[in-house]
Amino acid sequence: MSDAAVASGLRVAIMTDETGWHTGRLKKAFRARGVDARCVDLAACRIDTSWSPYGVAIPGFAREVPDAVFVRGIAGGTFEQVTLRLGILHALRECGVPVYNDARAIERSVDKSMTSFLLHRAGVPTPPAWATESAAFAQRVLMRETAAARQVVMKPLFGSQGKGLRRLGSQATRAGACGSLTPLPSLRSYQQVAYLQRFVGTARARRAGFDWRVLVIGGRAVAAMRRSGGRGWIHNVARGARCEPCALEPTLAAIAERAAAALGLDYAGVDLIPDPSMPDDAGVPLVLEVNGVAAWRGLQSVTSVDIAAALADDLLDRKLAASRASTVPVVPIHAGR
Repeated sequence: MSDAAVASGLRVAIMTDETGWHTGRLKKAFRARGVDARCVDLAACRIDTSWSPYGVAIPGFAREVPDAVFVRGIAGGTFEQVTLRLGILHALRECGVPVYNDARAIERSVDKSMTSFLLHRAGVPTPPAWATESAAFAQRVLMRETAAARQVVMKPLFGSQGKGLRRLGSQATRAGACGSLTPLPSLRSYQQVAYLQRFVGTARARRAGFDWRVLVIGGRAVAAMRRSGGRGWIHNVARGARCEPCALEPTLAAIAERAAAALGLDYAGVDLIPDPSMPDDAGVPLVLEVNGVAAWRGLQSVTSVDIAAALADDLLDRKLAASRASTVPVVPIHAGR
């Protein structure tokens, strides 16, 4: 499709609230395919029904829409601001523009409770999770898990990079001794919603001190790494974890692919951890989280796969090609106004 891309003058909008290493790699990868890729902040876009012929205005594209959209980042904001930004992505899809990942998939992945629900529904192994607005119910979950000698992790419903995570439950003061119960934090700090996920960790798992990040592109796992170290039990690269090369074992790849498919993601960063009930790492891993706007700088440092090129290829060769083969361009009824 490289020659076709040059001939047709394809234009891709990279939706991002900041430019840097990732957008630079993506623009280079698209440029190698003869595609003009431009960075656009969703906050600068607008719904504008006077803006013929599409009713949506994208800076840098005049009165046209991009041939495709790559979603690299969506800035936080008020509920209304985020709703409008996602609405822009929905509108582009309605205009026949392939969006990678589209708004519905991002909405599913950014909400940890919906991620847990969809993974559970699809039969993807994942720790039990609870999401509620009731502090009383969340406290009962905590007490019940503690009584069973388990802990839970309280997370912001919307969050990333390991921020705001709290491990709750009975803390042992020494081996075999029960400590005090960590109280449930105020829900005010979590926007009045408690999302609790059972903590995965046995003595063996804690000694291992790692989790996996697997990148899935176009339904296929393409690269993986182990993350170890960091701040205590949190292994996010943003919090000091080390990136280590990792073989993409068939079981690990299959679980990550199933997780991405359950959320309908074109590309995904899937975080997994060894199942503590298994005697070794050969067991089926558990999916902790699925990131629909995944960063890959750490992973790129330990893999030979050109990730940006793989993402650009999948968008052009699969997503855009399928869209053009199966849809008819939208011709607005009121285009002549």
